[in-house]
Amino acid sequence: MYICVCNGVTEREIRSSIEAGARSLDDLQRELGVASGCGQCKQEAKCLLREVRRECLFASTLQAA
Repeated sequence: MYICVCNGVTEREIRSSIEAGARSLDDLQRELGVASGCGQCKQEAKCLLREVRRECLFASTLQAA
């Protein structure tokens, strides 16, 4: 699904960027151009950041156990 229509950025691309190390909206803007046009995708991009980071933290906790 497209999250950023202005720059043609999909949810999958955002998730991949976060999994590869993006930690903030600034990182996503720099790498993908998210929220650098009209800004309608800003909240969804922030939500994905929280969601994916939470998943990564949970997964690393399970691996440590």
